[in-house]
This record gives sequence, structure tokens and C-alpha cells, in this order.
Amino acid sequence: MLDPKKYQKDFPILARRINGKKLVYLDNAATSQKPLTVVRAMEDFLLKHNANVHRGIYALSEEATALYENARKSAAKFINAGSESEIIFTRNATESINLVALTWARQNLKAGDEILTTEMEHHSNIVPWQILAKERGLELKFLPTLPEKGILDLNKLPNLLSSKLKLVCVGHMSNLLGTVNPLVEIIGQAHQVGAKVLVDGCQAAPHLPVDVQKLNADFYAFSGHKMLGPTGIGVLWAKQEILEATEPILGGGDMIKNVTQTEATWNAVPWKFEAGTPNVVGAIGLAAAIDYLNDLGMKNIWQHEQKLVEYVIPKLKAIAGLNIFGISEVSKNRGAIFSFWLDGLHPHDLASIFDEAGIAIRAGHMCAQPMLSALGKPAATRASFYFYNTLAEADAFLDAIEKAKKVFKL
Repeated sequence: MLDPKKYQKDFPILARRINGKKLVYLDNAATSQKPLTVVRAMEDFLLKHNANVHRGIYALSEEATALYENARKSAAKFINAGSESEIIFTRNATESINLVALTWARQNLKAGDEILTTEMEHHSNIVPWQILAKERGLELKFLPTLPEKGILDLNKLPNLLSSKLKLVCVGHMSNLLGTVNPLVEIIGQAHQVGAKVLVDGCQAAPHLPVDVQKLNADFYAFSGHKMLGPTGIGVLWAKQEILEATEPILGGGDMIKNVTQTEATWNAVPWKFEAGTPNVVGAIGLAAAIDYLNDLGMKNIWQHEQKLVEYVIPKLKAIAGLNIFGISEVSKNRGAIFSFWLDGLHPHDLASIFDEAGIAIRAGHMCAQPMLSALGKPAATRASFYFYNTLAEADAFLDAIEKAKKVFKL
């Protein structure tokens, strides 16, 4: 079984003291911390190999290109893509989703077509579709949840499937509820009516094994900064035949094969979608993060987080006046994301008590306002764990809730 204390030493920030207390970092759903190996890989590139990629016929440029393309291979292997050419580097998952909206969806969807997303999505998997729907005269529909259970209402799915449905957009794991959605079932039903499926994998890719070929999705998006990597680097995976048939949206250097005064022809996939100088150092950092996660083993990470779920859920349920959002029983269908409402105390006030104790948690709408509306709450308090979080830190988190109740006399 994974020992989180063994790995905390790899993260200097976890040794910090906040308000005189050792930092307990529980905002991993927002961004993870970075191990020294990631920082040093990026430093090594900048100090020893820095050059532009795909352009220079000299040693530094060839080294930079090799490192950048090896990072693409690492990302492809990490999610079991069919080929590294199916991996497009973006700034983050948000840009990846928007890239699909601005290219494939804009080129293939027409007035009257339908897009289906879900009530529990992050805003990044809602707002781009709202914009496109208004622009193209599309109908945006939502698969509802069963709020009291924290799961999608799959009984409603068949009624939302029709020949007009062209795209289904669903999160792999909810950033608010921690629910792991039954993607194989959803994707299978969507494909039966000819719809493509885009999966927001931001919360899943850092925590559990992902195999895009087994899922049989058409698009899969995730961000480096949530999985030990730096900010500013993300991934869009898409099936090769989709990428080949899709026109790019950004024009410029490196995405072209030939340019005349009147026209241009595109570079091969995936480079036709990566206009301009890419975030090379970010890709290097992401590759180092993937190496770190592979050394740990994604199954081991998920097993540790399941142990945290088994430990925390019963203790949260025992706190009077606390309402857990999402699956409130110990379940393999939820990650170690614990969002809740404490009667009589706004999440922002609760977050301040946590901060005094050196505990970093999140308070607010979590970019999931439609889901919170379905829950009848304006905001939530969220603690999100990772492999470097211990049971002792879980106890500190639970103790802070009890302290807040005493401070505010609840």
C-alpha cells in the first residue's frame, strides 16, 4: 500500500508552515503540488537545451525537438492512445474543450443539431457549448443528476438520445461531487445514435488509470497542473480520423506545410493544431510528472484515495448539521473529493478557520453552479485529497470542522 509520508519529502512546499502550523494541502482538485523532479526537469531544459522546436538544424534545436516529442509519446502512453499523433498540446483542458468547439463542432454541427452535457459539469464543459449553441442555432440539453445520490440520472438518458444529437460532453469525475461517471455505458449509448463523445478528464487523469481506447471516447481532455505538472500545458486527445478530417482554427508558424500569397496547406496531425512556438518547457514538465505518476502506479494512487474515502466519509456523516454533496456512502465510484455544506456557516467563513489551522481547502461555487443550483446551495466547502495526503491530515481536516462549529457556536 502506498505510504504518503514517503512522498511528501519530494514536495518542498508541503514542509511549509502556515500560521505556525504545518501545511495541510487539500485543494488538489484545483491544482496539485509539484515534485522536485518536475521542477528540475524544467530547469535542466532551460539551462542546457533551450531552443525552438521543429525549426533549427543544430544540436540544441534537435535536442529540444526530441524532448518535446518524447513528452507527446509519454502523454500518449499514459492514456493508452493509439498513437502519439493523436495528442495535441494545449494550455489546459479548458483550451482543449474550446478547441473541439471551435474546430470539429463548428465545422460539423448545423442549426437544429443537439449537444448533450450534464448537470454536474465544470463550467469549462458548459460555457463553450452555450457560446456555440447561440452562434450556430444548436440546442443544448442537460442530463440531470439525482442530487440526493450524487450520480447522473441515467434513466433519463434514452429520452435524450436522437438522430439530432451530435455531441455528448461528460466529465470523467466531478470536481464538486467526486463522482466517477459510467463512461463506457454513456459512450456506448451515444455512439448508437451516431453522436461523438468528449470527456473532460481533468479530475480523473491525475487519480486513476485512464485508457481512452477502452473507453472508446472520441475526445479526451486533461490538464498538466492537476497531475503534478506545471500550469500552461494541457492535452487534447482525439481519434486520428477525426483529427485528419478537422480543419485548424489557429494559423501561423509550424502548423503549415506550404504557404503562398494566396493559400496555405497544413502540416500533418497533430502539428497542424499547434500554431506558433509551443510551451516546450511545460511539455517537459508534464513528461516528468507522468514519469513520477508511472513510478507510483495509477492503481496504487487510486487505492490510497479509496482508503481516504473509506476513512473520511463515515466521519463526515457523523458531524451534526453537515450535508455531504455527492455519494454519501463508501463507494468505488467516487474519488477523494469531499464537498459539503455546514448548517449555519457560509463556506467562506469555514475556509478562514481552516486557513488559521494551516489547512488549504476551497470555498465557493467550484465552477459548478448548475450542480449547486440542483443541490439548492449557493456554494460549497471542498477538501480534495491526493496520494501525498495522510490519514493524520484527514483528522486535521475533520478537527477543523469541529473547531469551526465551536467558534461559531453551532
